Amino acid sequence: MKMTKILTLLTALMMLLSFAACGTNKDNKTNTTNTTNTTTNKKSETAMLTAMNPNTKDEATDLHQKLMARENAILSENSALWEKVFISADKGMTMIEDGGNYGDFLLKTIDGIKDQFSADELKLLNEGAEEIKEIEGKLTVLEQKFPGCGEKPSDGDMSVPAENGKPIEKDNLMKFPTFDGKDLDGNEVNSSTLFAKNTVTVVNFWFTTCNPCVEELADMEALNKQLAEKGGAVVGINSFTLDGDKTAISDAKNILSKKGVTYKNIWFDSKSKAGEFTSGLYSYPTTYVVDKNGNIVGEPIVGAITSEKQSEKLQKLIDQAIANSKN
Repeated sequence: MKMTKILTLLTALMMLLSFAACGTNKDNKTNTTNTTNTTTNKKSETAMLTAMNPNTKDEATDLHQKLMARENAILSENSALWEKVFISADKGMTMIEDGGNYGDFLLKTIDGIKDQFSADELKLLNEGAEEIKEIEGKLTVLEQKFPGCGEKPSDGDMSVPAENGKPIEKDNLMKFPTFDGKDLDGNEVNSSTLFAKNTVTVVNFWFTTCNPCVEELADMEALNKQLAEKGGAVVGINSFTLDGDKTAISDAKNILSKKGVTYKNIWFDSKSKAGEFTSGLYSYPTTYVVDKNGNIVGEPIVGAITSEKQSEKLQKLIDQAIANSKN
C-alpha cells in the first residue's frame, strides 16, 4: 500500500452533480450534529478492529477487508468535506514511499486548508484522519506479517453504492463526451473508435492520491478480464494526467504497475468536452458504463467498489449496455 503519491491540484471542479451517494445535506449544521453523535460508536469499531491479532492469513485477509471498509466509510460519512480536502490540497504535497501513512498525508492536507472549515467540521476531519492513520498502521502490520493478505479476491466481487447505478430507459440515454486523446504510453485514442470496438466499456475516473480509487484498481483489473470474454473492456481516466502532464502520467503508471493493472488508461485535453466533463465530477472514484454506440447507460457509480450486493447493480448496467450494443 505504500507508494509515492504526488498530489496535483484538481482543476475546475465547479459543477456539483446531484448524486444521491454524495450524501450532501442541505442543512449542514444538522448533518454535522448527526455525524458527531455517531462518532463515538464508529471510533469504538475502529479500536476494536485494530486491537485484533489474527493467527492465520485467512483471518488477516478478513480483518484487512474490514479495515478497508471502515476507512472507506470514514470518507463516505462526510464526503462533501473530504472532497473539499482533496480538491484544495497543495500540488506539491507528497506521501513518502517508505513509512508514509495516508492518515498523516490527510492530516497535513487538512492543516494546510483549515481556514476553509468551521470548528466542528475541522474536528470531524481531524478525527477521521486520525482514525485512518490508525487503520493504515494496522494494515501495514498485517501486510508485513501476512504477505498477500491485502490482495483483492479474483472472483469478480464488483460493486456500486446502493444509491447509484440505477438503469435508465434506452430513450433517455446520453452520449459520453467525445475526445481525441492518448493512452499513458503515447498511443492515439479516439472516443468513437474506442467505444465502437467494445460491446461495453466501463470508464473509471480516479486520481493518484485517492486511496479508495487506488484500492479498487485490482477489482477493476478483475472486471476487465471478465469483460474481455464478452467483447468489453475497462478504461481508466486519471484526472491528474489531463493535458498529458508527464509527472502525473509517470506517477499513475507507477501505481498501475504495482497494482497489476493491464487495461488502458487515457488522457485528453482538459478544455475538450470530455475534459470539461471530468472537471465536473465531484466524487472519486466515479464509474460510467458506456455501450458500443457511445451512450452512457444508467446512472454513474459513485464511490469505491466494495460489496457483492452492489455488484449486481453494476452487472445490470453492463448487461444493458451489451444488449444496447446488439441492437
